[in-house]
Amino acid sequence: MSDTLTPAEVRNPRAADEPGALERFRRAVTTNLAILPTIASLVIFVAMIVFGEISYGRIVQMGTISNLLINNAHLIVLAIGLTFVILTGGIDLSVGAIVAFSSVAGVMLAQAGWPPLLAIVAMIGIGSLFGLVSGILIQYFHVQPFIATLATMFLGRGLASLLSTQPERLPDESGVLWLATKWKIIDGPKVNDLVVTPGLLLAVAIVLLALFVLHRTRTGRTVYAIGGSEASAKLMGLPVARTKVLVYVISGTLAGIAAVIYTARLGTAQNITGIGWELDAIAAAVIGGTLLTGGFGYVLGSVVGALVLGLMTVLITRDGGIPPEMTTIITGGILLVFVLLQRVVTRARH
Repeated sequence: MSDTLTPAEVRNPRAADEPGALERFRRAVTTNLAILPTIASLVIFVAMIVFGEISYGRIVQMGTISNLLINNAHLIVLAIGLTFVILTGGIDLSVGAIVAFSSVAGVMLAQAGWPPLLAIVAMIGIGSLFGLVSGILIQYFHVQPFIATLATMFLGRGLASLLSTQPERLPDESGVLWLATKWKIIDGPKVNDLVVTPGLLLAVAIVLLALFVLHRTRTGRTVYAIGGSEASAKLMGLPVARTKVLVYVISGTLAGIAAVIYTARLGTAQNITGIGWELDAIAAAVIGGTLLTGGFGYVLGSVVGALVLGLMTVLITRDGGIPPEMTTIITGGILLVFVLLQRVVTRARH
C-alpha cells in the first residue's frame, strides 16, 4: 500500500481524513435516528404518487394536487394541533367532537342571523374553551390525558347531538362560504387548473406559524423539553405548567379552525361530523415522524402524514375495486408499521 498523497491531499492535508458524501449522510442518519420515520413517510408519499400515476394516471396534475390540498386542509390543521400535544408526551382524543360541536353551533348561529365573522370567532372560541378544560384537568387535577380528552370528547359529541341531530345548512348568502371560494392560480387545459381557497391559505398560514413557534420561540423549546423529560424541564426553570395547558388550548383552537374550514367547504354541519378524525390526526402526526413518547417531531412531517392519508383515499377511489372500508384497514397497517419503526428508533437511540 502506497503512502503517496494525492494532489488534493497535498493542497489540503486534512482531505485524507474527511469523509465522503455517503459517509457524511450515514453519520447524519446514525446521529439523528429519530428522523427516519419522517424520511420514511416522505418516501411513502412519493412512492404513492409514482404508483398512482403509473396505475391510474392523472395523479401528477394540477387539478388532482389542488383537490388533494383543499380536501385535506382541515386534516392538516388538526394534525398540527396533535403534533403540539404529542410532542409533550400527551394525547388529545377530543378534536373530532370539537369539530362537530363547533360546526353545528356555528351554522346555527349563522342561521340565527349572526355576522359571519362572529360565527367564525364563536366556532374557534368553542375549540379553545374545550382545549382549556382539557389542559386544566391534565395539569392541575392530574387526570391522565387519555381520560381527560376522552371526557371532553363525549361532552362535545353530546352537546352537538343536543343542538341538532339533523344536518344543518349554512344560508346561501352566508359569508362563511367565502372561505371555500376557489381562486384560479394557473389556468390549465380543460379543468386541470391549479386552484386554492382562502381555507387552504389559512391552513398554510397555520403551518408556517406552527413552524415559527416550535423552532424559533421559547415556547417551542419548552414543548420539546417537556416531551424529552418533564422533570428536567422543571429543573431548568421552564414554564412547564403553563406550556402543558397551552398545547391543549392550541389543539382545541386548531380544531375549531378546522371546523370552520370544513364547514365552509361543505356548507353543512352534522352532529356525526368528525367521528374518527382524532385518530386520523394522530395517525398523520405519527406517520409524519412525531414520536408518541414525545420530544421529537416536525410540523412538516405531520403535513406529509396528512397528505399520505389523503392520497391513499384518492388512490382507493380511483381504483374503484377496493371497498372504502379498506381505507381504515390500510391506515391501521401503516400506523402499526410506523409505531414499530419508532420503537426500533427509540431503542437504538438508548
